[in-house]
Amino acid sequence: MHYYEVAPIRIVRAGADVFTYHHESSLEIGHIVKIPVGRGSQTGVIVAPVTKPSFTTKPIALVVEQEPLPTALLATARWMSSYYATPLAAVLSTLLPRGIDKQRRTRATQPTHELIREQRALTPTVDQQAAIDTIRQSTRTTHLLHGVTGSGKTFVYKQLAHDAIAAGKSAIVLVPEIALTSQLVDEFLQDFPDQVLLTHSQQTEAERHGIWLSALRSTTPKIVIGPRSALFLPLRSLGLVVVDEMHEPSYKQEQSPRYSALRVATILAEQYQAKVIFGSATPPVAEYYAAKQAGAPVITLSSRAHNRASGPHIEVVDMTKRAQFTRHRFLSDTLLTDMERSLATNNQVLLFHNRRGSAALTLCDNCGWTATDPDTGTPLTLHADTHQLIGHISGYHMPVPTMCPVCRHSEIIHKGIGTKLIESEIARLFPDKNIVRFDGDSGKEHSVDSRYKELYDGSIDIIIGTQVIAKGIDLPHLETVGIIQADAGLSLPDFTSEERTFQLITQVIGRVGRGEVAAHVIVQTYQPTHTAVRAGIAQDYSTFYTAEIPERSRYHFPPFSYLLKFVCAYKTEKAAVTNARKFAAELRAELRQSERLLGPTPAFYEKQAGTYRWQITIHSPSRTHLLELIGTLPASGHWQYEIDPVSLLS
Repeated sequence: MHYYEVAPIRIVRAGADVFTYHHESSLEIGHIVKIPVGRGSQTGVIVAPVTKPSFTTKPIALVVEQEPLPTALLATARWMSSYYATPLAAVLSTLLPRGIDKQRRTRATQPTHELIREQRALTPTVDQQAAIDTIRQSTRTTHLLHGVTGSGKTFVYKQLAHDAIAAGKSAIVLVPEIALTSQLVDEFLQDFPDQVLLTHSQQTEAERHGIWLSALRSTTPKIVIGPRSALFLPLRSLGLVVVDEMHEPSYKQEQSPRYSALRVATILAEQYQAKVIFGSATPPVAEYYAAKQAGAPVITLSSRAHNRASGPHIEVVDMTKRAQFTRHRFLSDTLLTDMERSLATNNQVLLFHNRRGSAALTLCDNCGWTATDPDTGTPLTLHADTHQLIGHISGYHMPVPTMCPVCRHSEIIHKGIGTKLIESEIARLFPDKNIVRFDGDSGKEHSVDSRYKELYDGSIDIIIGTQVIAKGIDLPHLETVGIIQADAGLSLPDFTSEERTFQLITQVIGRVGRGEVAAHVIVQTYQPTHTAVRAGIAQDYSTFYTAEIPERSRYHFPPFSYLLKFVCAYKTEKAAVTNARKFAAELRAELRQSERLLGPTPAFYEKQAGTYRWQITIHSPSRTHLLELIGTLPASGHWQYEIDPVSLLS
């Protein structure tokens, strides 16, 4: 008889990650099994063989999959459990596909993808070849590839993927959004036509399970492309992990386990003895600082890959100077003139604004009543196309009122600019053009991924969107970019608001000026002299970084401190305030001299799902002590915690 510690993928008992079972046959660490738990059964993973215990054990009922999970992946799971103070069950349920114990018909797993981009035999630039050589010769695990937009980071990724495949090892290429998968799949299928595995959340449960099994059972190396969950495909060997657009917040998971794909990628690569490349034109300030401090290679691609590429011509429009808006209230004369010129020559226009809907605020012009979400207390957003006011946090809907519910006055006004308003105004000004909006309200059929061919070949004349179009999309027919209000995000009360503003401006401007088209960018802003705006317009990371680092140090934000956020949720505001203050007092008694506690304060979105939410934030130079403080959390079910939050807005 053989005895094993098995970790269930659902929490059985708080504080217990593994349980002992027996089996007649010899099994390996990583085998996925069915085990009896109480009167039911659960899926579990064998994590260690043990000697016969002194207590009676139950038998393993079934071996679900004959091929065990790679030991490197299992070791990474155990690290995640410890590093993020999360039950191992929560981590394993993230690693394994849903319905893993279901018997399914074998399905094709190769992406059914029509090649869109023109295949070109490229010669590396001097910068690209230097980057490739540096990474090839490096003995370090992590490498930060800091390349300006259009510098050809993807070419570097592909050459290093060739190295991995030649060595019989797989490669993982992470993208921050599904929107970017078509472009990456297109690039990699041209070089690796039979080796690409694509995985993402819009696939069905059966499709994702089939891809997972393909990775587990494959005896040949694969190129895996997908968002952060692609890290967990069970590859037999791994030589390279690429985290493209590493600055994107979507690399941090918002549900338990609240892991950073950047941290996990490093640990996974260490377990496989592979290399990691973090690529971005705008690396997060904290990550860039940490790489420098640790002596990790920081490789710079300072020029665009296309030898005829010239940077775009950029004009800044001060939105406080209303004389520049004689033709439209929020589209400047300069922007409209450039749009007309581009459209007349059959080139594309992109309009960026990082706010959905038609108007951000609906209020009574007589008494000042404001339409707010009853579930969250936040202003409702007007969606004029459906004549609805919508809460973007809770999903609450209501029809647009014809009169004020307080004073019965009929003058209801709508303020602010959203992408739907921009779309309706542009359709009025350019009625014969193909206009497509990409934002969180767009259906699956209007996603960047599903309409990538039209974007790439220029069939779409005017592109309107939020940050989804600011990511690394190559648009060869794009000539004019308009940023409707570049400083819109600076008012958010978060330590990353200036960094995020800089990143978005830089990334949007980076959509043009990659080829021979003489491109134009019009940046509209109320704060043209703000450092984040000026540096973003100039594509000047160094200036922004130099200005931002002292501010982070002054206020004890990452990279100079670790953060731990506690959030409570109660049915009444009084209960939330009382319990938050009580826990804050208990925490203060545990704090060290070098630590700071902020709060308790209302969460940024104070009301959600019928509850009031208050938060406490702790800054500490010791991450270990923050993990200890998690252990003091009241066992009431009203509290949640997040260590290493990328934002304090919640």
